Amino acid sequence: MRQLIGIIIAISFCVGISSSVKAQQDAQYTQYMYNTLSINPAYAGSREVLSAVLLHRSQWVGVDGAPTTQTLSAHTPITKNLMGIGLNITNDAIGPSRQTYIDASYSYGIEVGRESQLNFGIKAGAHLLDVDYSKLDIFDNTDPNFQSNVDNKFSPQFGLGALLFAENYYVGLSVPNVLETKHFDQSNNSNSNTVAKERISYYLTGGYVFDLSSDLKLKPTLLTKMTEGAPLQVDVSANFLLYEKLTLGAAYRWDAALSGLVAFQFTDAWMLGFAYDTDTTKYTNYNDGSFEVFLRFELFKKYNKMLTPRFF
Repeated sequence: MRQLIGIIIAISFCVGISSSVKAQQDAQYTQYMYNTLSINPAYAGSREVLSAVLLHRSQWVGVDGAPTTQTLSAHTPITKNLMGIGLNITNDAIGPSRQTYIDASYSYGIEVGRESQLNFGIKAGAHLLDVDYSKLDIFDNTDPNFQSNVDNKFSPQFGLGALLFAENYYVGLSVPNVLETKHFDQSNNSNSNTVAKERISYYLTGGYVFDLSSDLKLKPTLLTKMTEGAPLQVDVSANFLLYEKLTLGAAYRWDAALSGLVAFQFTDAWMLGFAYDTDTTKYTNYNDGSFEVFLRFELFKKYNKMLTPRFF
């Protein structure tokens, strides 16, 4: 059955080769609260130190051709924390296709009252799509759509975002890419159609930190993604921070998955986290779940050494 699921993934891709596809999904993350720069450029510099995150996700473990994602992001404040810059690199593979995103972010902040800051962010970069047809079982080797073993496509990326935050909350709104991009656009060929188009996705994120005691904090979070032609995605989570070191939590992706999260702050600089998802649909019978692991490094100067860890 797992091989059948893998075949279905490949067939779904091949169907896209011969007909129009309305939307192409961005990579999804369970631990989005540690990887915010990948969806919102206004997050750049908001942690007030140089912060770098390396994240790996394997979805539907045990299924051939299932999605895998790796992300490396880094950002830092400049000019007294009112401006920030960042870099994000994402590699997203599914079946015979591989997508690479490389973008740079810039944010500018204004103080709102005495405790809050409102950041506006922009990002620009490139999207590279590679498709290796040799990984497919092709029924008709004379099909002109598969005469080349590899297809490579380049498209520009441009995104916008805003983030309102303080020490105990944040609210973000972002559009990671405002350009609708067509891949495999063969509209000049009367026998072919545009087979893949990236639609604009809108993200709404938020979180609040409750101080339950001196050694215990609770942070509920929300991520909502809206894309034309794709189902609404809603992720809710709740993380507990114990003794400013250990984070334990759970998450629910609406009509899709339940997740467990754990992270540990080894030192001021290093944090390691893990998440495991199990499907809440019938597909849970055909895979071993999904998992993510991330490593965060933050560079503190002597005068601003972390005394209390930021919870987002």
